[in-house]
Amino acid sequence: MHFAVLIFASVATMTTFALDNGLMRTPPMGWLAWERFRCDIDCTNDPKNCISENLFIDMADRLYEDGWKELGYVYVNIDDCWASMDRDKDGRLQADPNRFPGGINKLARYMHDRGLKLGIYGDMGTHTCGGYPGTTVDKIDIDAQTFADWEVDMFKFDGCYSNAVEQELGYPLMSKALNATGRPIGYSCSWPAYQGGLPPKVNYTQLGQICNLWRNYGDIQDSWSSVLSIADWFFENQDVLAPAAGPGRWNDPDMLVIGDFGLSMEQSRSQMALWAIMAAPLFMSNDLRTISSGARSILQNKMIISINQDPLGIQGRRILKEKSGIEVFWRPLSNNASALVFFSRRNDMPYRYQTSLSKLNYTTGSYKVTDVYTDQTDVLKDSTEFVVSVNPTGVVMWYVSAPGKLQYHPFIRGNKLHRQTYDTKQNNFL
Repeated sequence: MHFAVLIFASVATMTTFALDNGLMRTPPMGWLAWERFRCDIDCTNDPKNCISENLFIDMADRLYEDGWKELGYVYVNIDDCWASMDRDKDGRLQADPNRFPGGINKLARYMHDRGLKLGIYGDMGTHTCGGYPGTTVDKIDIDAQTFADWEVDMFKFDGCYSNAVEQELGYPLMSKALNATGRPIGYSCSWPAYQGGLPPKVNYTQLGQICNLWRNYGDIQDSWSSVLSIADWFFENQDVLAPAAGPGRWNDPDMLVIGDFGLSMEQSRSQMALWAIMAAPLFMSNDLRTISSGARSILQNKMIISINQDPLGIQGRRILKEKSGIEVFWRPLSNNASALVFFSRRNDMPYRYQTSLSKLNYTTGSYKVTDVYTDQTDVLKDSTEFVVSVNPTGVVMWYVSAPGKLQYHPFIRGNKLHRQTYDTKQNNFL
């Protein structure tokens, strides 16, 4: 797999630049209010069904009682529209007393008592995207300390109502301010999303120094077209984005909308698989009180979660785009394992895709492959032709166990990495 050497080399050059707060060594997982509930703040007729204290308590209960927490879904994140329109007499942000009568600190303690974590939202402009008080540069220190006093565990810093100059100053300052509080607070930056997501406007080396994760692209919507457009952007720009990711610093393609209204079961499996390949944060935005058994089984798939949470933290790549509409994605994993995804862009009927592991650049040997959605296993030689039937807009996803300790030796010419050499004596598999 010649891709491995390129990615490992890129990761090696980035590791010294990770944000030094020890947090989010694997992609964070949890539940986030925004896509499913937005700013539905009318709590008068149905207080259990609006963005209020009750909703976050309900979601915490579901994570705690329904098996989500044990799988790694530990964050419960408040998004926009939580704040009062006025700061208090000391200039501090304060929660809307009608929607959060117990205050954010009480909600944080509720999470912590159940082994969960609380995230909160802010914006470095004059106002949040929803029109609530923002955190301008002069308010960064006091707001960071306020979040620490409230025992918040994660902070998302949006960028509405700010400009490029303010962002260049404010995002690093907030990182410094959060660290200065002494409380471990995971830091999510929206900075690259406001600068087009790509160099030269976006410096991913700098982002890795100041942020644990960052939004690169626009907001996800509850539709297949939205999911597909986001995935396409990330994989079309994978040569820039993949090297930026690693333990403690993650590209964030936005929320999982599995269990809402816009995706079929096939498309839901596809989003979960592609987000796992991308080493993406897994923040569900759905209603865990009413989620279907099918959506739950996708989101609670232990093998896919283990792929997403692989400690190497290497973001996967698209390695093939076929004229047939089939695309193949690959991610290297710990213990010389890997993940493969066969994805269909077709809309007509299941497609029988034929290939072999050797054609996908796997080295000589036999491999155990496990279908993560069916649990079916098989042993394949690298040269054995096989067929996978991929449903329209669906995926087949494999966990591939390596045949032994694979030794890769970079082939260098003119100080450039050209390909890997394979040591047959060290890697022979009988």
